[in-house]
Amino acid sequence: MPIIRQVPGFVAYYWVDAGDGVMLSTSVYEDQAGAEESTRRAEQFVRDDLASLLPNPPHVTAGEVVASG
Repeated sequence: MPIIRQVPGFVAYYWVDAGDGVMLSTSVYEDQAGAEESTRRAEQFVRDDLASLLPNPPHVTAGEVVASG
């Protein structure tokens, strides 16, 4: 999504179809400030452009990467 790619510190974005109408997105940033700005922008985008298409509001969870491969 261009909205979050423009946030300073952007590293990666993944969108997963988990089935049964469940979607999952993961954004990776170099620091917490980038992650928080991304969440703010995504929240505004969903509220302004997607809210009528979603049966449930998004749930945001944040944390640090503790392992990668």
